[in-house]
Amino acid sequence: MLVAAAVCPCPPLLVPEVAAGAAPELDAARDACADAVGLLAASRPDLLVVVGPAEQGGTFRQGAPGSFAGYGVDVSVSLGRGGPAGASRLPVSLAVGAWLLERAGWADAPVEALAVAEDLETKACVGAGEELAARADRVALLVMGDGSACRTLKAPGYLDERAAGFDEIAATALGAADTTTLMGLDEGLARELKAAGRAPWQVLAGAGRDAGLAGRLLHEDAPYGVGYFVGVWS
Repeated sequence: MLVAAAVCPCPPLLVPEVAAGAAPELDAARDACADAVGLLAASRPDLLVVVGPAEQGGTFRQGAPGSFAGYGVDVSVSLGRGGPAGASRLPVSLAVGAWLLERAGWADAPVEALAVAEDLETKACVGAGEELAARADRVALLVMGDGSACRTLKAPGYLDERAAGFDEIAATALGAADTTTLMGLDEGLARELKAAGRAPWQVLAGAGRDAGLAGRLLHEDAPYGVGYFVGVWS
């Protein structure tokens, strides 16, 4: 059963070494993410699953490695402590999640990860969430995902006037633990707006549909024209 969730954005720029001189611009987001991860620890889960978007879906065991070498920095991470040698490398979104856990000194429960294909249909996302919630008596999720990438002219997806409305709906639903609205997010529109969080958020909705959790939005911003949201469900 899902007992807690944290929602965090997943840009590599959250890692200060990647952001370099621009690192202070995301200090507020980092602080909010730290608070959200702290809530996960306080929920005393039997299992923590990090969920994030990727080109292809897949599962990752505790100890799976990740790296930000592709961004020109010598920073490596591990999904929790220990784990098998030769494990598959984490996609970027999950590597950011692993970095958040390392930063918090996570040692409170076993950790696994689920990469969700960004084009995975809503029904499959919801089903995956239901399966995660059934994995243990007390399951917590760290859900990584960004909103639209079309909020300004300089955004990765250029300016789209629909982006602000999409992000407002998503942020409000995440802050209210509104699983119905999250499950109703339009797949096609999310794809057009480059909203990488749509599929992971719908996994969260499936996991939390019958959990009776309350939500709270800790941070909302759109630096670089991309919607970043931090929230907690407990």
